Amino acid sequence: MEKIFGMQVSVVYGHYLNKILRKGQSQEDMDAAICWLTGFGVDELHQKLDSGITFTEFFEAANLHPNAPLIKGVICGVRIEEIQDPLMQKIRYMDKIVDEVGKGRALSKVLRS
Repeated sequence: MEKIFGMQVSVVYGHYLNKILRKGQSQEDMDAAICWLTGFGVDELHQKLDSGITFTEFFEAANLHPNAPLIKGVICGVRIEEIQDPLMQKIRYMDKIVDEVGKGRALSKVLRS
């Protein structure tokens, strides 16, 4: 897990972006979902990505949305709600909402509105 925690968010963001674009979805929706989760504005999100911030630093600076625990399901074969490490759970929250955007799920549902 330490390898993931020290990884630059921008590297994973690039993979997220390729995935959702390949599936015909928009970067704007993905950014909206990530901003909802983290409390960052779009400009702030991209500044953090450009700075080379790690997942640890990224989520330390984030103000996680109070509805984030409503993000449930399986990602990488593991139930999100059963993940014990708080940082890994936050990373998996982000994985899950990006996956939902990629699948074309309505943004209002992705944002747990």
